[in-house]
Amino acid sequence: MNDSSVRELARRAGVAVQWTDRFGKRHRVSLDTTRRILAALQLPCQTLDDVRHSRRALDNVTLPPLITATLGRAIDLPWRRPNAPPRARLIRDDGTATDIPVHRTSRGIRLQGIKAIGYHTLEIGQTRLTLAVAPARCVGIADIANRERLAGVAAQIYALRHAGDCGIGDMSGVTALAQAAAARGLESLALSPVHAVFAAESGQFSPYSPSNRLFYNPLHADAASVLGNERIARARTKAGVDLPIGELESSSLVDWEASTRAKMVILRRLFEDFAATDLAANPAIGIAGDFGTFCSDRGATLQEHALFEALHQARLEADPKQPNWNQWPAIWRDPRSAAVGKFAAQSRREILFHCFLQWLADRSFAGAQQKARTAGMTIGLIADLAVGMSAAGSYAWAHRDDVLSDLQIGAPPDLFNANGQNWGLTTLSPRALQMQGYGPFIATLQACMRHAGGLRVDHAMGFLRLWVIPQGATAAEGAYIAYPVSDLFRLTALESYRHRAIVIGEDLGTVPAGFRERLARAGIYGMSVLWFARNGKGLIPPHDWPSLAVAMTSTHDLPTVAGWWRGTDLDARASCGLLRDVQDERMVRSSERDALWAAFKSAKVAEGEAPAAAEASPIVDAAVHFVAKTKAQLALLPLEDALGLERQPNMPGTTAEYPNWRYRYDAEAASMLGETSVRYRIASLVNRGTQ
Repeated sequence: MNDSSVRELARRAGVAVQWTDRFGKRHRVSLDTTRRILAALQLPCQTLDDVRHSRRALDNVTLPPLITATLGRAIDLPWRRPNAPPRARLIRDDGTATDIPVHRTSRGIRLQGIKAIGYHTLEIGQTRLTLAVAPARCVGIADIANRERLAGVAAQIYALRHAGDCGIGDMSGVTALAQAAAARGLESLALSPVHAVFAAESGQFSPYSPSNRLFYNPLHADAASVLGNERIARARTKAGVDLPIGELESSSLVDWEASTRAKMVILRRLFEDFAATDLAANPAIGIAGDFGTFCSDRGATLQEHALFEALHQARLEADPKQPNWNQWPAIWRDPRSAAVGKFAAQSRREILFHCFLQWLADRSFAGAQQKARTAGMTIGLIADLAVGMSAAGSYAWAHRDDVLSDLQIGAPPDLFNANGQNWGLTTLSPRALQMQGYGPFIATLQACMRHAGGLRVDHAMGFLRLWVIPQGATAAEGAYIAYPVSDLFRLTALESYRHRAIVIGEDLGTVPAGFRERLARAGIYGMSVLWFARNGKGLIPPHDWPSLAVAMTSTHDLPTVAGWWRGTDLDARASCGLLRDVQDERMVRSSERDALWAAFKSAKVAEGEAPAAAEASPIVDAAVHFVAKTKAQLALLPLEDALGLERQPNMPGTTAEYPNWRYRYDAEAASMLGETSVRYRIASLVNRGTQ
């Protein structure tokens, strides 16, 4: 066996054997990296027999369990049998059925275009599969609004405040903010991810490093909206946590450990009361009946997640030094082992508790979206889908074959990160997706869109390709693997149609040539951010920004406008060891301030002399006005910029050096938009720069 046979296998499997860096220089992926990536794709290649077996696996192309198609367009399918039936049977998702002609082609068979959107069943001879017929594009703003350009705000959920939140923002704060925003003419509220993290590990709180993207973080649930204020008051009294809660709620930073402990004590008291009253009733009625319906609808995946949460807690108590299930004894790593089955039988009440938490979260999230729409928002809540998940989480434990468990995702070296990036996450395997009829991807989309009017997809380039890194390798020692982008786009458009939800693709950073055009053709909004809206002449004028995009002043990973103008971001990066020469950076920033102010004056959103570095408010006003004037169909203003704050929520490249995902907003969610300068900025955004 020679190296070329391994590389040829890699090319056929969608693993890039070379990549081009920021200077246009090509790099060849090492053979060791290639072999390890192929092994993670269930295509071993250590020996010649391995390679032959893996080739046969790729050659064995049969009709997959699910195929995608575009509404009204002919469907070409592989068909290797000598004969094809003259007609196929189409059973639509509404139960009606019809026969359609089958035409033989040089590459297989062709079916006429289907004129009904949905998940249908297709029978071709003895073969039965799912046919997912999607619209040509995702739902757009023109489909749901009577105006061409809308406006909204973006918020970090944990940072929102309301009385009784135990120091962590939740859906009560989201509802209050949505109603206040709607009253000022805003049409959407984009949120940080609400994916489930780790109930037993309060230190693992990054919203972009979830345990399971099919379920929610119960710390963000609004229990009062489901169970009522009286029950919450009783639970708080029984828990005896009122005094420490007051201190947690007044803090400027989230204390995730203490606040999680306080919230979980109250949630357990609520569960005990619910189990002793509602669940004890026979027959179950009211909210107990709704809880039963929820558990039935979510099925085995809910039980698996709840079982993991209970087992994770038990294993941490047994050995606090082994929080990662990959380090557990073998009997606990297998969710179908006899030991795990015995644990589940002995832990039914604890498992039920975690199902209860998910029910509270689901119903309160649904209520928040309903109230946002009732308040007048056209879109309402925009959910956020993290690009991957923790390999130590419940999904990877329960569905190990679905994920690239021995690989991590990140980014190759570029202008901003000379060593590349390793995000410490795994994600769904492209081969497993195709072999399983895209079930995990569809379920993830449905979980995110279920209670939202829009979805932001983090690192949207993952529709096309992802940079993967073998365990223990450096970020530069990775390679790109391809994903079935056409199928993923169609399924996204189908779920967008079914949920009437717009889709936003985070397309910042290294973007393959032509990818933004593909996003646009799929009806997926890109992101245009002030800091990156540059060309050879400087800041791109508002009238030249793309229309099929979301315009923003900044994001959670970038400096706020006030922080950038004052240089707070430079000080923060320097204190974290991310800058070599802060004085040089300050000199560069001084000239950049002049250029930004000149661009604002040219766009007629500012006039006169540039304010001093310490005077950030006029700059924030001008930046909001600038973004509002763009052609983008949706302008989203981060609350940090609406409020004129200096600290960004997250500092990439840091862990403990910066209080990532901990800064809280000063005012309560219901009143935070009432200050004069904030009202002015929001009015500018709502009027799309015409005031």
